Amino acid sequence: MDTRRAWWIWGIAVFAYLVAITQRTSFGVAGLAATERFDASAAALSAFTVVQLLVYAGLQIPVGVLVDRFGSRFMITGGAVLMCLGQAQLAFAASVPEGLVGRLLVGAGDAMTFVSVMRLLPTWFRPLRIPLLTQLTGIFGMLGQILSAVPFVAVLHLKGWTSAFLSAAALSILAAVLAGIVIRDVPAGVVRPVPPTLRQTGQSLSGAWQQAGTRLGLWSHFTVQFAGNVFVLAWGYPFLASAQGLDPAMASALMTLFVLVALVCGPFVGTFVSRHPMRRSSMVLLITAATAAVWLAVILYPGRAPLWLLVVLVMVLAVGGPGSMIAFDFARTFNPVSRVGTATGIVNVGGFVSALLVMFGIGVILDALKSSGFSGGNLYDLQAFKLALCLQFIFLAGGAVALLATRRQVRDEMAVQGVVVQPLWRAVLQRRRTARVEPGTGPHSHTNDAGDQAGRG
Repeated sequence: MDTRRAWWIWGIAVFAYLVAITQRTSFGVAGLAATERFDASAAALSAFTVVQLLVYAGLQIPVGVLVDRFGSRFMITGGAVLMCLGQAQLAFAASVPEGLVGRLLVGAGDAMTFVSVMRLLPTWFRPLRIPLLTQLTGIFGMLGQILSAVPFVAVLHLKGWTSAFLSAAALSILAAVLAGIVIRDVPAGVVRPVPPTLRQTGQSLSGAWQQAGTRLGLWSHFTVQFAGNVFVLAWGYPFLASAQGLDPAMASALMTLFVLVALVCGPFVGTFVSRHPMRRSSMVLLITAATAAVWLAVILYPGRAPLWLLVVLVMVLAVGGPGSMIAFDFARTFNPVSRVGTATGIVNVGGFVSALLVMFGIGVILDALKSSGFSGGNLYDLQAFKLALCLQFIFLAGGAVALLATRRQVRDEMAVQGVVVQPLWRAVLQRRRTARVEPGTGPHSHTNDAGDQAGRG
């Protein structure tokens, strides 16, 4: 573990994930071009991303089971091949159905990548490194959004639709070749576990779901991840460029800012999770509250929002990316290594189910407002967009309620095992009292909460 070869394997796996993110987000920045190419309505346009995410979410649990059975190398390589085929299909698509086939293949290949990369971590690295490596995997993967927001958009504008998507397909060929050559499922000399039988697979899936910590990860991902995905994958660019009236260069710059903020925040979130494992869900709830607050400010602002407020919006949404990675730490710490892939697949369903429902819902609302005459025939009217975006508040509130209920179940189970987690506000007050009574037990001591006594919860 932790050898130079381990770092090479992780690096190539992360590159494959970066390419998957590029393929996933490429259609979002091509939304306006797709509207013209396919003569599509808002609902039809959102269907491209919804189909992609529906396939992605639907395959997460099967992929989790398959990666435990066949290994990460096979799954990552196969995923890259599928994404190459999907982007090539989309490059030559001339109608909505033909384009949907391409996005279906992209969604299937994308689904095989992230869970497989996460499955490599406990095999090649010591547990203490994994929370930070989880964050780094997510934030380095987000560099794929920069590839789609800058060079992909540049090729799209200069060379056209077909050239842009063929260049994206070529990137997946490179990822497939590197993954097949470099990635190995287990270190040399380690006997690979015998693949589980069908019955054992069913037991693993059942055990992962019955573990309350897995469900806590699911609801954490459901709540904190979708807002950023909805913005980056579908409606962010049209909202900025059309409804808010920003020029394409500024809209692309804000999409790039999204990635840069995530890159900066990721290590801090990973370090926080390592040091305070009992406060992971509190971090998720804080990010959820911030997301709701900034969207409320943008929606209630009369007319077009000032640039500074849009910058704040993008920065807060970007924090949701690293925040969503906390969910996978729940899957890792509450499940044995033999079913980490399965548990990760379950958790990964959450954010993409909420994202696809919100994406499609926003498209339906925009079409309905246009048909009713509310938006004056303008599909991306500012006030119509604001009304449609209010759908997010329902999912933020519902997810937070489910997260709180599941967290109570987790803490009740932990209390039976002798690990009691105080509410955050009470723990902070107790630390302050202790710091006043006993010098040396302040913020930098190791008596902050029960999280220092266990690596889970």
